[in-house]
Amino acid sequence: MTGGNRNDVTQLIELLDRVPPVRGRVGRPRRRPKTLLADRGYDHDKYRRLVRQRGIKPVIARRQTEHGSTLGQHRWVVERTFAWLHNRRRLLVRTDRRDDIHEGFLALTCCLICWNRLEASFS
Repeated sequence: MTGGNRNDVTQLIELLDRVPPVRGRVGRPRRRPKTLLADRGYDHDKYRRLVRQRGIKPVIARRQTEHGSTLGQHRWVVERTFAWLHNRRRLLVRTDRRDDIHEGFLALTCCLICWNRLEASFS
């Protein structure tokens, strides 16, 4: 967890290294995802190269290019989830000094979001 004034791209490689095994098909689980979807904020050759070294295909929008890469269709899911998380004021305006308390409320909120989604799908 970093401060709010840190650029997200500086934490990209550490985040990729911490991704748990991807479950799915029978057999040995994949250790890493196949692709990385990112917006223009992550457009830097250094990070593209580091992502490729880990066996992940970077799908990152280029700066100074036209919109229409269809990345927005996939990113919308992430942005929607952030909006759900920010509906909880305690997560939007972080006042907790300890990381473990903040992460606990984050996990609790994710559980509530999943519960609400499941409840809505069965009714």
